[in-house]
Amino acid sequence: MAPRFGTSGLRGLVEELTPELVSAHVGAFLRACPHGTGLHVGRDLRPSSPRLAGVVAEAARRAGVPVTDCGAVPTPALALAAMRAGAGAVMVTGSHIPADRNGLKFYTPAGEITKAEEAAILAALGDPPPPVPEPAPLLTDTGAGEAWIDRIVTAFGTEALAGLRIGVWSHSAVSRDLLIAALRALGCAAVTELGRSETFVPVDTEAVPDRVRAQIALWVREHGLDALVSTDGDGDRPLLADAEGRIIPGDLMGQITAALVGAGTVVTPVSSNSGVEAGGRFAQVIRTRIGSPFVLAAMEEAGGRCVGYEANGGFLLGFEAQLAGSLPRLMTRDSLLPLVAPLSLARAAGGLAALVAREPARFTAADRLEEVPGEKARALVADLSARPERLAPLLAGLGEAAASLDRTDGLRIRCVSGRFLHVRPSGNAPELRLYVEAEAPEAARDLLARGLRALEAALEDGEGGGAGPGNADPACRGRRP
Repeated sequence: MAPRFGTSGLRGLVEELTPELVSAHVGAFLRACPHGTGLHVGRDLRPSSPRLAGVVAEAARRAGVPVTDCGAVPTPALALAAMRAGAGAVMVTGSHIPADRNGLKFYTPAGEITKAEEAAILAALGDPPPPVPEPAPLLTDTGAGEAWIDRIVTAFGTEALAGLRIGVWSHSAVSRDLLIAALRALGCAAVTELGRSETFVPVDTEAVPDRVRAQIALWVREHGLDALVSTDGDGDRPLLADAEGRIIPGDLMGQITAALVGAGTVVTPVSSNSGVEAGGRFAQVIRTRIGSPFVLAAMEEAGGRCVGYEANGGFLLGFEAQLAGSLPRLMTRDSLLPLVAPLSLARAAGGLAALVAREPARFTAADRLEEVPGEKARALVADLSARPERLAPLLAGLGEAAASLDRTDGLRIRCVSGRFLHVRPSGNAPELRLYVEAEAPEAARDLLARGLRALEAALEDGEGGGAGPGNADPACRGRRP
């Protein structure tokens, strides 16, 4: 995985993230983008993150920019601290990818970088840095995590989760201790830590394998829990399971949270389930390409009481909401708000499962074919999009027929049956991704498995093999019975 700069920032193999490469990208960011009063730096718990954070800090100081080291802290906590200080930020994290890889996420004082700022950084990479006589100051901030918790506790109140018994799957998430502290501050009757790991565990909240689902269900039963919570490695994507251990999909958490905070406009990528449009709960639903920069751009354009969320559960709040207390705006993916919002509603609803059962019955599933070169994946999607004579038999083999096509991001097919298939090349890995939506979880899993086999055959009909299912346990997202 050669280092690549794009929607998710800079990512690559640790051994290829050299001090020269990291310093060049930090310098380009500081030259091309506003960074206000300085630069806040945070990191996740990967073994390589402290070293890379040191390189980031040194590069910024050599550029004459004061640095505030926030230590090991969740991405949304770092972003919140930087925004309040009127500063830029760099988070050292590879998010949910394995520990042999890492990356940088960039923030201006307004929030995550936009696609326009991404282009400006790339354009500035070749510019020589201006001379600086001596390094700028290095400060520390040990309170960013506590401020992240305080924002939610102030909004929901100290009795919001009173009586609930909640487990925290800690693994190697940088948010783990803060999650435990937040749940206790919100009044939980008991908080049980589970699965803490001193080695890094890559957790993708959008694609949880069956073996992990089984472990979560076992923990919930053994400890008599009302729910289990977790996040990905850098704490910007939530994971929530109900009292039976069934994982509640991120897009459903987004729908529930959007309604609770009183959103008028919801922005979400085309990969999120279609239940958000059902029932007229929101004045406007805007669909975007996949990736938080696209969600952010649409939110900024929409304005007003606008929120955004992704299928991975990351939630963006575009206005100051009023709950038990004030909930300030936070224009970056957050995991804490979409965890606490449904939990705070669970008791009155008769539990999380009953709360989720109120949502429209739409079920989504996602997986990918790995080791598919990007050019090959893009060529197949373009071919299927442009040639009905090739798409039609592929769908017919799945017992489906196209009603309409959406080319917002890859190819999203609305079938005559009401089901959806969405195929797209990954933006940061050699993968071909497939998302499906159906009327029942079993139907979604079946359509996903058959769809992956059909895409694999289509790839082999083109330039040959090399692709195979990337996950033996396709990840199902959707309301479960």
